[in-house]
Amino acid sequence: MHLPESQRHPHLNISAVNAVRIEHMTAVLKALPDPTFILSQSGKYLGVFGGNDARYYHDGSALVGSHLSNLISAEKAQWFLDKITQALQSNKLLIEEYELSDKDVLGVSVDGPELPIWFEGRIQPLDFTIAGERVVLWVASNISKRHEMERQLREYSDTDQLTGLFNRRRLEQDVSQHYEQWARYSRPCSILMLDLDNLKAINDTLGHHMGDNIIVAMAETCREQCRQADSVYRFGGDEFVLALPCMTAEQALAFAERLRQSTLARFELLAISGLSASVSIGVACMATNDSGYQDSLKRADAALYRAKRAGKNCVVFML
Repeated sequence: MHLPESQRHPHLNISAVNAVRIEHMTAVLKALPDPTFILSQSGKYLGVFGGNDARYYHDGSALVGSHLSNLISAEKAQWFLDKITQALQSNKLLIEEYELSDKDVLGVSVDGPELPIWFEGRIQPLDFTIAGERVVLWVASNISKRHEMERQLREYSDTDQLTGLFNRRRLEQDVSQHYEQWARYSRPCSILMLDLDNLKAINDTLGHHMGDNIIVAMAETCREQCRQADSVYRFGGDEFVLALPCMTAEQALAFAERLRQSTLARFELLAISGLSASVSIGVACMATNDSGYQDSLKRADAALYRAKRAGKNCVVFML
């Protein structure tokens, strides 16, 4: 038969037992590696626990009594307040991922973490009020390693292994957004479709290693010629696509010609004896009659086909 603790130890009363339990619970909360907060609806820190991982956090006890608006940037503080309100209105657990970096925290010390920290916030409404305000328990779990792994996986899924360029999957996603900008705001966007000339002959004569070198050289030339806003994609095999936002047809044609000449100069450095390595380029712009980004790509592809039939190593534009 198990007797209650107060009966097994008559010298302990209920208050003393509760005090021990509270002391143990406080120690557990302090030992948590990631921080946990009690926050009021107005953004006041009413309790701070955990944050025991010294690699990322300092002692947060001084936060008690402060407001979010006094500690982090106005934009980030408003985001936190919106999430607190959302959790309280739904009266359900709310889970959000967010980033905090030096630029967000006011008066951060110089010895803080160099890289932004990503958190998963679990915001749980509590069933009591403090000083007349509803409150939430905000548990902040550091997910920086997981977030970086997910970022790398996304990057791998969007990137061509040989060239390091974006692949066709990413092309469709990005060019679709360019089309939306064109349809809504008339923001121009030019599309270039490139095809390497005589690559099969080079592969058959000098081997696929030389063919790969030419493909990589083409990718490097595109990177060098592009602006920061431009994007380059390996469409498949020896075909490439360039998306050039805010570039008119006239500008795109001049760009394409510079790219063609720069490509020839780079191929000459590879010293491909007896074989003519060059690039054919088709140019198109998003147009009023387009029903989607696919129409622009089709015109660029048709222009490329004409460049091939015209003798290769040239630029052709198609309306």
